[in-house]
Amino acid sequence: MTIETVSENRSHGGVQGVYRHASTTTNTDMVFSAFVPDHEPGSMLPVLWYLSGLTCTHANVTEKGEYRAACAKAGIIFIAPDTSPRGDEVPDDPEKLYDFGQGAGFYVDATEAPWDRHFQMWTYVAEELPSLIAAHFPADRARQGITGHSMGGHGALTLALGHPGRFRSVSAFSPIVAPSQVPWGRKALGHYLGEDRQKWTRHDACATIAAGARVDEILVDIGEADPFIEKELRPELLEQSCEAAGIPLTLRRHPGYDHSYYFISTFMADHVAWHAERLKKG
Repeated sequence: MTIETVSENRSHGGVQGVYRHASTTTNTDMVFSAFVPDHEPGSMLPVLWYLSGLTCTHANVTEKGEYRAACAKAGIIFIAPDTSPRGDEVPDDPEKLYDFGQGAGFYVDATEAPWDRHFQMWTYVAEELPSLIAAHFPADRARQGITGHSMGGHGALTLALGHPGRFRSVSAFSPIVAPSQVPWGRKALGHYLGEDRQKWTRHDACATIAAGARVDEILVDIGEADPFIEKELRPELLEQSCEAAGIPLTLRRHPGYDHSYYFISTFMADHVAWHAERLKKG
């Protein structure tokens, strides 16, 4: 479980690093970023996982997310994986469209050829990378939260719902809440998992909640000027699912904000503080 340091920079009273490792899950090299605030020797810090959206890598949030000051203040490690396996040997959308293939792993374990050899992002994010982080960073595995944007918001919700007790807190920016019901999700889940929609359930937050999965509460921010809100994101479906299941949902709609990192960076400190409140206990 070795890692290669790509870069490390001093920032906001901590170290922002980018690292590479050979993944046995995706059968490729994978890159992730980690911000570790200053801390007492021997202390273990809570972790906030951030899953990125379509077309993104670890670099988008690392360079534009504006989370470091808030994480340093709260004493939280911030981990940002890539969105998919990459490389010449990794299959991609034959039409080179942005919403499928490399950059669009959708945080699932693909079962359909040719995607199944490399596109194992569910296991990578849920199992392999956490073990790697625990081996190399002062990460407290008992105090973990998860968040994400768009496709990554979908991943954050489904991973939290699919691993009861793993994450003490879950939030999302502009998440795809019901991929089984929207074009982005139907394309990805159909290609990666096949046409049996029963296999899609655990990768659809609303369907997972309907099947009985629960988390303590959810925070979601979304911009009212987001061009994808009506066709792809469908936040009202999450509202309905949470209300029916009795899951407390704080859904904040922000006039004028869109789907970009201008929006995410505006409310990132709010999310870090919200997670910190829930992660600092125990």
